[in-house]
Amino acid sequence: MAETKRHSRFLTELDPAIVDRVKQLVLASRNIVITCHVSPDGDALGSSCALCFVLKALGKNANVVTADCAPRSLQFLPGVRDITAATRNGDRAHELIAAADLIFCLDFNDIERVDRLSDAILKSTAKKVVIDHHLEPRIDSEIIISRPEVSSTSALLYIFLWQAGWTRYLNRNSAACIYTGMMTDTGNFSYNSNDPDLYLIIHDLMRKGIDKDNLYKLVMNTSSESRIRIMGFAQYRMEILDRHRAAVIMLSEEELKEFGYSKGDTEGLVNVPLSIPEITYSVFLREDAKDCVKVSMRSKGDFSVSRICEEHFGGGGHTNAAGGEFKGPLGQALQKLLEIIPTYDKYLQ
Repeated sequence: MAETKRHSRFLTELDPAIVDRVKQLVLASRNIVITCHVSPDGDALGSSCALCFVLKALGKNANVVTADCAPRSLQFLPGVRDITAATRNGDRAHELIAAADLIFCLDFNDIERVDRLSDAILKSTAKKVVIDHHLEPRIDSEIIISRPEVSSTSALLYIFLWQAGWTRYLNRNSAACIYTGMMTDTGNFSYNSNDPDLYLIIHDLMRKGIDKDNLYKLVMNTSSESRIRIMGFAQYRMEILDRHRAAVIMLSEEELKEFGYSKGDTEGLVNVPLSIPEITYSVFLREDAKDCVKVSMRSKGDFSVSRICEEHFGGGGHTNAAGGEFKGPLGQALQKLLEIIPTYDKYLQ
């Protein structure tokens, strides 16, 4: 009876048999690796670090292994400084994956999203569990918990932990990680945030002792000088495509260097044009190298930027938030974008 009541608390309910199977895999494992997508954001890092804390509380040898380092803006997050990033310690990252009995894949739906770690994970004989909120997971694993309707992997992880009876292992640090993931993937609960489950989770996390106001300040209201300058410069040069109700922001590799760019400095930039009532979607092109442009898109309403990223930039995501990349210089990426934008006018409401 108590178990049934526990499962019915949230509108999002996971299959109890799957939850039990994950618990069995965890309890039968000793060395556990948790990984997330390349260029990890608040949700990827928050869910990964929170799960790591819980697994350690269960007596497991757990480690978070990522393809690259956390952005400077998220260095405050508990557990981030203990992460093994392949860009800094590739040998250690591969050793941990090779020794793992169990690998958790959090916040990504395709093995290519772990970049330089993909081969090591594919070769690993460890059991694999996916917990993710992106569409159409394509990862070969024993268990996939995929709920695209949930706004963040961190929220989905909390629901799993609650059904598993493991939220008692959450403390102030791990609760802060989950809250940060939920906050960053909803723009401080300003979009994709009408799910009542979110606020039940926040209630529980606050009872664990998190300082919600301070987390907001650290994530949303703390900037380096370089971030403020590069954000202002990029917004000043924003192009508005009135006919297509779109906005385009671009930063070249040279401009990034000029402003002393650090990973995370442009976080949230793509969202800014959406504050203009006439804009339905926003595109940010960032030239990380002469042959690689990162593409980020955000939209309002039912206009799907995921469709654009999937069809033209080898990526995807959610209806209102997606990304991909273009192999080539920034000028060619812009040219391609301008060529395809008119073909999506039919989806504008």
